[in-house]
Amino acid sequence: MTVKQLSLPALAGACARLGVPAVGLWREPVAEYGLEATAKLVRDAGLTVTSLCRGGFLTALDPADRARALDDNRAAIDEAATLGTDTLVLVSGGLPLGSRDLVAARERIALSMLAPYAGERGVRLAIEPLHPMFASDRCVVSTLDQAIDLAERFPSSQVGVVVDTYHVWWDDRAPAAVARAGAAGRIHSFQLADWVTPLPAGVLTGRGQLGDGSIDMRGWRERVEATGWTGFIEVELFNEGVWARDGAEVLGETARRFVSEVF
Repeated sequence: MTVKQLSLPALAGACARLGVPAVGLWREPVAEYGLEATAKLVRDAGLTVTSLCRGGFLTALDPADRARALDDNRAAIDEAATLGTDTLVLVSGGLPLGSRDLVAARERIALSMLAPYAGERGVRLAIEPLHPMFASDRCVVSTLDQAIDLAERFPSSQVGVVVDTYHVWWDDRAPAAVARAGAAGRIHSFQLADWVTPLPAGVLTGRGQLGDGSIDMRGWRERVEATGWTGFIEVELFNEGVWARDGAEVLGETARRFVSEVF
């Protein structure tokens, strides 16, 4: 998503030129290019698919809406397996129209209908908490502790969490939650983006390039790695300014910032 302006073949080529060994994919461009074609493309390019984004949006009240959401999540699990990734990122969904009951919305996140299905296919569900400003419309799971509480109802081989700096850096309980998740083997994805101020009008697309904002990227890497994490680290930037630039240039800049700001 950081370089969504690139086609998938152009992305694979740019990764090869820069020595980027892995990529997190989103379902929309995969569907546009074709699932089997994408699986072949990344395989032939020698790329590891770190995760597929996204499933979730499981908080609906209407039974028909819930059934459609579950079907879509099962399809996403199958897509992840085809792409060769063991991680499907889940964004829970926000409050249903007219509801103000956050607790009930969290309880409707129907992982019991999905976790065994995912486990049978070698896919882990990774619950991503989003910043509280998204609680009303996108994600009623706002903290790592809330995400871990949901994940702990299932084996760690089936359900874990995403540590995304953009969404959790503000939370003074997040460091302890990282340790808690790591000790239980529940960190399934680690993502970086910076927090820049003032926020743009569209906060969803306000993620900053590494080093441009307020987050201690190196500190977060050290914190997560202290739990024993040895997996890939994703950079996920939603930013209209970034998307308006040449994608290969952005990818090169991101790789350089990854080295200078994270290590």
